[in-house]
Amino acid sequence: MSKVGFIGLGIMGAPMAANLLKGGHELYVTARKAVQPELLALGAIAVGSAREVAQQADIIITMVPDTPDVAEVLFGEGGVAQGLAPGKIVVDMSSISPIETKVFARRINALGAAYLDAPVSGGEVGAKAATLTIMAGGPQAAFDIVRPLFELLGRNITLVGDNGDGQTTKMANQIIVALNIEAVGEALLLASRMGADPAKVRQALMGGFAASRVLEVHGERMITRAFAPGFRIALHQKDLNLALDSARQVGVSLPNTAHAQQLFNSCAGHGGGALDHSALVRALEIAAGHEIGNG
Repeated sequence: MSKVGFIGLGIMGAPMAANLLKGGHELYVTARKAVQPELLALGAIAVGSAREVAQQADIIITMVPDTPDVAEVLFGEGGVAQGLAPGKIVVDMSSISPIETKVFARRINALGAAYLDAPVSGGEVGAKAATLTIMAGGPQAAFDIVRPLFELLGRNITLVGDNGDGQTTKMANQIIVALNIEAVGEALLLASRMGADPAKVRQALMGGFAASRVLEVHGERMITRAFAPGFRIALHQKDLNLALDSARQVGVSLPNTAHAQQLFNSCAGHGGGALDHSALVRALEIAAGHEIGNG
């Protein structure tokens, strides 16, 4: 049983925190708003600041939306850094800039604490079911200590390399997912526009080389119009911005990523930023003047 801190109790963070509590760990939490009653019922101990979380816990996990949020939680007034002591471990499971992650790691290391970047893939469903994919960057010794906690949160757990490499892996994941969503959307839109039943087209494609989790899950969402967010367009926009910014800094061209981002931008511009990222297909449908249907 470890003393664990968890900062960031949103759509992903709250079920992750719950799974740590169910695993028997002592959990200290803080939130911008009130801590969810269900976490308190499971035994979470609410404190007033990120600094207090760091003072109480040996391993401090952050799960917040973006790079500036992590910077504020770690180094702002009342932040984690003010409560750290040598030997503690900070684990950032947000999806943020790999370049800034390396800076954050150096600042945390200077205080005598270890740092892991460990972003996740799997969305709200994976967070609730503890089936997340976890991509970590940082020292092996810290990873070995934290791994039992990761095993309460996910299944595919990999130490990719040094600090920043976990975030780089997450960017790669988000590129692949976005381009797959676009491909599935284009394929089903064309099939529907030509008069084929998109549901049956999807069923047929699931038996061939085109089969994928995106076709299985998001293809069905596109057909049934089930765009309640599992992972919001606005968050995928943020992740692709990180990829494109990083690509510019290292001189790499990502033309298809840029195109997928434009489709997300179109969806957001039409008021869909809070929809599931499978709703990227709406940008294609608007351009085509045709909506995918059930038959």
